[in-house]
Amino acid sequence: MEPAWRQQGRGRGRGQSRGQTPSDVSACRPRTDNRGMREGQDRGSSAVTMVPKAQSPPRQATSPQSRFDAIRRSNQAAAQRLAEKQYSSSSEDDDDADDDNAGLVKRGRILESTFTTYASQTGGDVSDLEHTRQYLNEAFQSGAVTCLICIASVKRTQAVWSCVGCYCIFHIPCIQKWAKDSIFLVSSATDEDFGNKNHPWPCPKCRYEYSSQQTPTRYYCYCGKEADPVPDPWLLPHSCGQVCDRDFKPPCGHRCLLLCHPGPCPPCPKMVSVSCVCGKAAPVPRRCSNKAWTCGKICNRTLPCRTHTCTHTCHAGMCEPCPRVSRQKCVCGRKQAERQCASPVWHCDQVCGRPLTCGNHTCERVCHTDVCGECPRAVNRTCPCGKSKCALPCTVDVPTCGDTCDKKLDCGLHTCSMRCHRGPCETCRQEVEKHCRCGRYSKSMPCHKEYLCENKCSQTRNCNRHQCRRKCCPGKCPPCDLSCGRTLGCRNHKCPSVCHPGSCYPCPEVVQVKCACGSTSLSVPCGREKSTKPPRCRELCSKPPSCHHSSREHHRCHFGSCPPCKQECQLPLPACTHLCPQPCHDQVLLKAHPQGQLAGPWEQPSAPAFECKALPCPPCQVPIPTACLGKHEVSPVLCHVRGPFSCGRPCGRSLTCGNHTCSLECHTVTPDPSSEKKEAGKECEQCEESCSKPRPAGCPHACALPCHRGNCPPCTQMIRQRCHCKITTLYIECLKLTSADDEGKKWLISCKNQCPKQLKCGHRCKEQCHEGECADTCNQRVKVKCPCKRIKKEFSCSRARQEEDLVLCDDTCRELQRKHTEAREAEERAIKEEEMKKHQAELEAFEKRQKGKRKKNRRNTEVEPEEGAWLKYRKYLLVPVCGALLAVGAFYLLQTM
Repeated sequence: MEPAWRQQGRGRGRGQSRGQTPSDVSACRPRTDNRGMREGQDRGSSAVTMVPKAQSPPRQATSPQSRFDAIRRSNQAAAQRLAEKQYSSSSEDDDDADDDNAGLVKRGRILESTFTTYASQTGGDVSDLEHTRQYLNEAFQSGAVTCLICIASVKRTQAVWSCVGCYCIFHIPCIQKWAKDSIFLVSSATDEDFGNKNHPWPCPKCRYEYSSQQTPTRYYCYCGKEADPVPDPWLLPHSCGQVCDRDFKPPCGHRCLLLCHPGPCPPCPKMVSVSCVCGKAAPVPRRCSNKAWTCGKICNRTLPCRTHTCTHTCHAGMCEPCPRVSRQKCVCGRKQAERQCASPVWHCDQVCGRPLTCGNHTCERVCHTDVCGECPRAVNRTCPCGKSKCALPCTVDVPTCGDTCDKKLDCGLHTCSMRCHRGPCETCRQEVEKHCRCGRYSKSMPCHKEYLCENKCSQTRNCNRHQCRRKCCPGKCPPCDLSCGRTLGCRNHKCPSVCHPGSCYPCPEVVQVKCACGSTSLSVPCGREKSTKPPRCRELCSKPPSCHHSSREHHRCHFGSCPPCKQECQLPLPACTHLCPQPCHDQVLLKAHPQGQLAGPWEQPSAPAFECKALPCPPCQVPIPTACLGKHEVSPVLCHVRGPFSCGRPCGRSLTCGNHTCSLECHTVTPDPSSEKKEAGKECEQCEESCSKPRPAGCPHACALPCHRGNCPPCTQMIRQRCHCKITTLYIECLKLTSADDEGKKWLISCKNQCPKQLKCGHRCKEQCHEGECADTCNQRVKVKCPCKRIKKEFSCSRARQEEDLVLCDDTCRELQRKHTEAREAEERAIKEEEMKKHQAELEAFEKRQKGKRKKNRRNTEVEPEEGAWLKYRKYLLVPVCGALLAVGAFYLLQTM
C-alpha cells in the first residue's frame, strides 16, 4: 500500500478531462484535438470559439424561473471554465503573457548580465558556458523545470531545493516528505526500536546520499547565500543576483564568477602559469580549467625494470609498465622464459627438492626464494587424536595410541567414537530429535541430515506486498526478488526495480514534447507531456490553404486550424473587370439562428451554432473619373454607381445681363453652337435683379437702371456735407466731389471763413477753414522780460515758446540786485542783535532772582568768577545765525541763475 502523499500524486501527469462541445463546426474547419484547442487558445490564434454560452433570456424581477435560470447559467459558466482549463501550473508563468520578441529580448538581457563577470575574465569567450546556458534556458522555459516527486511544474515563486549531485530541482515540501519517508523505511527495516534516525536518504534522481542532518529546512538560492530570495523579473528564477562564489569542481583554489545560477559551474576561466606535465618545459600561461599540457618531448624517465627508458611523449603521472619482452629467470633460478620486462619476478611449477637440515627429507615447497627451513618431522609430534606425545626420529611415523578419537564431528554436537586413527572422521550417524527450521514439527533422524518440513511461510516479505512461500522458513524471510511492476507517477511505465517497500522512484524516462510540425521539441519528464505546453516553433506553417488562394499568409507553426485568410480576394467582380480588393471571404463563420419558438419556460433555448459560408464579393468600390451634368468637374465615382451626376454646385453660366451667373444647381444645358460654352442656355434662369455694379469711390447712390451691360450714367445728386470746421453745412454735386482729387475735395469742403480753433498758446488760428489740426506756428507779438523784470522786449509767440533766455539782465540789473542783498543782510543783523539784547536782559533778571534766595548764613564767602553771556549762550546763538546765513546764500544763488 503506497503512502497517502504518493497516492495523491498519482495522475498528475494526465491532463484534465475535457468535454466536447455540443455542436461542431461545419466541414470547412477540421475538428481539432485537445492539444490543438489548447494551442489555439493560449497562443493567441484567431480561432473562433465554436459554441459560445447560450444567451440568457430577459430577466424577470421576482420570478422563481428567472432565479433558477441565473443559477443555471452561473453553473454552466463555471463548468465551462473548468473544461477550458487545459494546462497545469506551468501555464500561469509570467512568460506566457509576454510577447515573443519581448520575451526573447528580456531573456537575452538576463543571460548577458549573468555571464558578464565570466566573459570579462575570458575576453568575451563564452564557448565553455553551453552546458550552463542549457540549464538557464530550461529555467526560463515554461514547464521545463519539473519536480520529479509530484510531477508538477516549478514556479518562480515557489520554494525549491537543488541536488548537489545532479542539480535537479524539487519543491521543498516534496523533498522533505521524500527524505522523511526514506529514513523511516530504512529504520523500520534495520532498527529494532525505530529510535535511530541517522540513516541517509537518497536523491530521487541520481541516488546521491544525504545525511539526515542535510534534510532541507529552508528555501535558499542556488549559491546558498540568501535565504528566501525575493522573486525578481529581471533575475533568474530562485536566484539572489549575487556572484555565485562556489568552489569549482575539481577544486583549483578559485571560485565561480557567474551570478547565482542553476546547474554546475562552468570551467575555471582564470589564467595561471604552469609547466608541462613532465616538468621539463618552462611555465606558460594557461586556463586553470585546462592547465595540464604536454610539451611534446620524449619522457626518457627510467622504467621500474631499470633497463629501459620511457619512450612516450610528455605525460602526467607514473610511466606505463615497460612494454618490451626479455628473457627472465624464475625466483629459484632453474628455468628461463620470455616474459614482459615489467614483471621480472615469477615462479615456476617445480618443487624445490633441496635437502633439509635433517639430511633425510627434501623441501616440498614450490619454487621460492627464501631458505627451506627445518624438517617438519624433527620436532615433538603427537598421535592422530592428539592425546599422546612422543619424540621420534624424522624417519619414523608416530603410531596410534589406541584410545578413543573423541574429536568433534562436523555436526558440532557429538564426538568420534572410533579409536585413534589417521585421516578424517566418519559422518555422524547418531539418532537425534530434530526440529525443522520453522520450529513447528520435530522428528528422530540421523544427526548429519537436515530436517525441513513441507509447511510454506505465509509472512509478508519486506516489500509488504508478497508472501514468502518458502518451505520451512525460519522467520527471517529473504528480500523479495520479484519485479515491482507498479505503475509510476507518469502513468505510462511500470517500476523496473525489485519489489520494495514504500513509494517507487520517479520515472527516469524523458519525453520529447514537439510542436505541430515536429521541428522544435522540449525534453520533459515522462508524465508531463500531456500537461506541458508545446514549445514555440520558429518555423512557418506548412498547411495547405483552404480558400482559393495558392498559398497562405506566412505565420508560425501552430496546433489546430490556421487563422482566417487575410489576403485580398483578387477575384474578378461580376459587373466589371476589376478585382475584389476585400480580405478573403471564402470561409466566414456565420451564426445560424434556430428555427421555431420555445414551447414554454421549461424548454431551454439551444445555443446558437456557427456555420462556415462563402460570402459574395461586395460591390465594386473602384473610383471611375466621371464628369458632372454641368461639366464643372471630373470626380471619382464608385464603379457600381457610375453615370451622369449632379455635383451640387451652382450652374455658374453667364446670364444675358453679363453681370450674374445661373444660381441653379448643376443641371443639363443644351449647347448653342453660336454662343460660347460659358453662356447660359434655355434651361438656365433669367436675371431679375437691379444694377449691382460698383459705384465710383465716394458715391453712396445706387444706379437707377436695372441690371444692364456697360457703364452706369454719371451721378447728378447733391450731397450734404459739413465743412472742415463743422460750423457751416454745404451742398455739393456728387459727380464733382467724387471726381475731384484730394486738394480739390479739401477746397470744396472748406467754407472759406477764418478757422475758429484755438492754438496751444491760447491765440486763434489765422488761416481759413481747413482739414486736420492747425499748424503750431503762432506769429502774434508778445512781450518778454528779463529775470529781474526790468527790461522788456517783443517777439513772435512761437519763438517765445521755443527759445529761452531771449532777454538777459545787464550790469545795472546786477548792481541793483547787489544793493538789495546788502540791505536785506543789514536788516537781518539788526534783528539778531536786538534779539540777543533781549535774551541778555532776561538772563540777568533770572540770575538776580536766584541770588536773592541764597542762605544768609552761608559760610563760604568766596565768589566764583562769572562767565560772560557769549560763552554761556554761544551754542544757542550759533545755530540760528548759521541757518540765516545759509538761507541768504541760497536766495542769492537762485537769483543769479
